[in-house]
Amino acid sequence: MAFCRMERPVDPHQLELLAPARDADIGIEAVNHGADAVYIGGPAFGARAAACNDIADIARLVAHAHRFNARVFATLNTILADDELEPARRQIWQLYEAGVDALIIQDMGLLQLDLPPIQLHASTQCDIRTPEKARFLQDVGLSQLVLARELDLREIAAIRAATDPATTLEFFVHGALCVAYSGQCYISHAHTGRSANRGDCSQACRLPYQVTDMEGRIVAHDKHVLSMKDNNQSRNLEALVDAGIRSFKIEGRYKDMGYVKNITAHYRVLLDEILERRPEFARASSGRTSFSFTPDPNQNFNREFTDYFVEGRKADIGAFDTPKNPGLPIGHVVKVADKWLEVRVDAADLVLNNGDGLCYYTLQKELAGLAINRAEKAGEGLWRVFPKDPIAGFKDLRAGTPVNRNRDMNWTRLLARPSSERRIAVWLRFGETADGFALTLTDEDGHTATVSAPHAKEAAKDAAKSEPMLREQLGKLGGTPFAATGIALELSASWFLPPSFLNALRRDAVSALETARARAYERPPRARPIEPPVVYPEDTLSYLANVANSKARDFYLRHGVRVVAAAYEGHAETGEVSLMITRHCVRYSLSLCPKQAKGVTGVQGTVRAAPLTLVNGSEKLTLRFDCKRCEMHVLGKLKPAVARQTAPLTFYRSRPSAAGDNAATGT
Repeated sequence: MAFCRMERPVDPHQLELLAPARDADIGIEAVNHGADAVYIGGPAFGARAAACNDIADIARLVAHAHRFNARVFATLNTILADDELEPARRQIWQLYEAGVDALIIQDMGLLQLDLPPIQLHASTQCDIRTPEKARFLQDVGLSQLVLARELDLREIAAIRAATDPATTLEFFVHGALCVAYSGQCYISHAHTGRSANRGDCSQACRLPYQVTDMEGRIVAHDKHVLSMKDNNQSRNLEALVDAGIRSFKIEGRYKDMGYVKNITAHYRVLLDEILERRPEFARASSGRTSFSFTPDPNQNFNREFTDYFVEGRKADIGAFDTPKNPGLPIGHVVKVADKWLEVRVDAADLVLNNGDGLCYYTLQKELAGLAINRAEKAGEGLWRVFPKDPIAGFKDLRAGTPVNRNRDMNWTRLLARPSSERRIAVWLRFGETADGFALTLTDEDGHTATVSAPHAKEAAKDAAKSEPMLREQLGKLGGTPFAATGIALELSASWFLPPSFLNALRRDAVSALETARARAYERPPRARPIEPPVVYPEDTLSYLANVANSKARDFYLRHGVRVVAAAYEGHAETGEVSLMITRHCVRYSLSLCPKQAKGVTGVQGTVRAAPLTLVNGSEKLTLRFDCKRCEMHVLGKLKPAVARQTAPLTFYRSRPSAAGDNAATGT
């Protein structure tokens, strides 16, 4: 048995599809459906507190991903208390030993620890919006940067121009949108003690609010004015490529298997179309994927879609009526009886199923849903639906009501079954040796394995059938990660070879090739920080920098910062402060922006960016508008009940010893 290892060239123009994994099984299916990389939470310290996984499961995912040269990134992207640094360090070593390729982090204190040579990526929680910050994070040793979701193409291109081509820029292309700049929202902690920066957001942005002006007049009633539609950059992928994005990230570490399969497949198809037309770019992993279904993002939970700010500010980015899934329009109600309703569907071939979910808007624009217990065809394009709950409980359900479907059981069952195949192309060469025969496999990445076995050379009785039989037996690669692209037979005569011999030779060759691929796999290297340490773009950091431990503070002092304030979770900020900073503007979305009124006769000058108030029950928040930066600040205070709780993070307050003698103490 012989192995020939070929190094895989580093290609700065690789396009990476990065998929989420709530657990290892979902991560494996993400790889099977075309992901070049998967990100998953470890045992602790991830920004999705309820999506943790043990090391053994992550190692299982790693083993599967590496078969296809796909990578696994572990999220350790919360801010940490001093007493959590050592447990975090130990976890990082465990993740490294499990084969994880990179670590996604927010807390700069981790850069001060004794870490393994694992690649580091900057989380979206790092709030990367400027070329200066992106360049700084690159220069301190972060190899991949997750840019803020709010950036437009021009801003992305500016960051690309300011950073090294070897630094990968990553961007969210699909999924739920946080309305705040990531890492810049403290409403959850201020109101409930649950910190978004600690992976435990209470999602105040999805609540309904009454919006009032300075005179107390109602501007909007019970609207979800901080709730965004879901991100969908399907139409902008090539523009993002041209702006410099190389990693295309799908949100969803809380999402189920069907979501990850479908959305990963959808973007795999779109990226492959770009790769087919643009030979200057390459795929970031091995193999090609085929699907037993047609990917469709509309089939999964969504709040309708927006491309957010990528092509500039738009007014329709909000899911103001409901944060729920409104589904797809399918028809309208034609009759309501005491136990059933009849629905006229728009498409004659549309089928309603037992277990489907339907929904409609009430007269108050509230989304109401019903689950189908039984569906019966009542005519051409007409369905009689028996809901699981009594008809009398459905408000405003009447003839003429438009109906959507937000759960299709046929689709759910389709995605519950095996729905993809991912195969690596191999070329087979079968020839003779002195005492038998040899089979060589060469894969699409250039890895080669050869196996040989002794066997008598006995002439085949039917030479015409010998070659087709050989090709059939050698090409049986089902159940392996490989697919035969070509089979070369280098034989001096037609020999009799039993299927058992050929099957054993093929199995050994496949095993040898897998071993060769595993030996050749190299994890991405850790970037070295520039020395002497580069200077941070600012010399003063407020609570917005999320500095929560002594190592993080020391990190910023090393990089020229003179004043470092405690993270908001340290409870040092007890007065009214910005609890959220966002590019979303309620005034703009409600057509109350002074810039919108500019040049409009009779309106210009009458609309001013005065503060607004959000009210939900006893909770009140103030909206202030920074028109120069086109940003909105949501102001509020730490609730007394939360302030009385023990702060989840105790900020390290002692004065630094040497380098920090001229720096102010953290407050």
